[in-house]
Amino acid sequence: MFDRDKWQEIFGTIRKNKLRTFLTAFSVAWGIFVLIILLGCGKALRNSAEDSFMRDAIRSFDIGAGQTTLAYNGFKPGRQIQLTNEDYEMIHTKVADMEYTSAIYDGNVRQRVLGYKNLHGGFVVRSCIPDHQKLENCAITKGRFINKIDQDESRKVCVIGIPIQKALFPKEDPIDKFIDIDGIPFKVVGIFKDPADWDNDRLYIPLSTAQKAFNGKNYINHIWTSIKANTKFSSDEIAQQARVLLANKYHFSPDDMNAIHIENWSKEYENVMGVLLGIEMFTWIIGIFTLIAGVVGVSNIMMIIVKERTKEIGIRKAIGATPGSIVMLIVQEAIFITGIAGYIGLMLGIGVLELLNTLGVKGDFFHRPEVNLSVAVAATLLIVIAGALAGLFPALKAAKVEPIEALRTE
Repeated sequence: MFDRDKWQEIFGTIRKNKLRTFLTAFSVAWGIFVLIILLGCGKALRNSAEDSFMRDAIRSFDIGAGQTTLAYNGFKPGRQIQLTNEDYEMIHTKVADMEYTSAIYDGNVRQRVLGYKNLHGGFVVRSCIPDHQKLENCAITKGRFINKIDQDESRKVCVIGIPIQKALFPKEDPIDKFIDIDGIPFKVVGIFKDPADWDNDRLYIPLSTAQKAFNGKNYINHIWTSIKANTKFSSDEIAQQARVLLANKYHFSPDDMNAIHIENWSKEYENVMGVLLGIEMFTWIIGIFTLIAGVVGVSNIMMIIVKERTKEIGIRKAIGATPGSIVMLIVQEAIFITGIAGYIGLMLGIGVLELLNTLGVKGDFFHRPEVNLSVAVAATLLIVIAGALAGLFPALKAAKVEPIEALRTE
């Protein structure tokens, strides 16, 4: 393997046949490069979808009130359903395997003007239950989130996003300061950062406080709840349980999808991941066929190489070279060319993905293009092995030719 004379012959052959060597190496490098780029882009699509869903609790669904469209048990269609605190308690306690549950009352206007001293800004005011922090996956950077005492006592407290802190408290610590919301002072008890950028431009207050401050009675607009991970029920079955409970209470048909709107985020996640799995499989198929094309190219070129060197092989055999030494010479050349070319393709592919990450190239559907290094190395080794086999079979055939026949070849 490390015979100096053999390597001198290999390098000599490469120098004499630069174009042929380049075409062989290019087909291998291109196949690896395309595979790495395709896998990296497929991973970027998956990262984008996972990041989007991970911003909130994945195994969750949102219940919103609607209007009936079907007549049911003597009730005419067109009735407006209004959810209440009792519905929140019912869903939280009676639906199977609930983990975290929050209720939201937005009043007539979600966007409100917030003020502190002479500074003002328009931001979203969101009322909620303490579990809302778990559902949003938001992190408290200072202070605390709304707690049960705040909810039970209808305290005028709030938790603000970092953009609100920058707008109203550019030079002050906002904790324990009072923000004016429509003429009502709310004490800042915490600052949060949400993984979803658009959810940071908001302020959280207790649901009970919002209902009293903004004439909400006991009304709520949404119930947001998450499902335990070890549940034996599917997300669709659990959502249907909630629908049936509300249908029985408000006397509408469980088949009336417009009476209560349920967004099943768990189902949405499964559907999106299924589509992405299909895309990943498609990229693998394209990548594998690209590799196969590279291997076929190497095989064809190696067959040409062996045919061109048939006379040379005959001379080697005539002066005492064994068939094994001839085969090893050709196989080593094939391994060397495919190994170097595969490594170049691998490094170029990884380099392009790293460049995209460094430049911060991203979009709504493209985050952090990357590739599993072990998969990339395995693909490179595979094409090197294929290159060795591509050289082996023609070499074995040539090694069987009698010296006198080989010398007659033109």
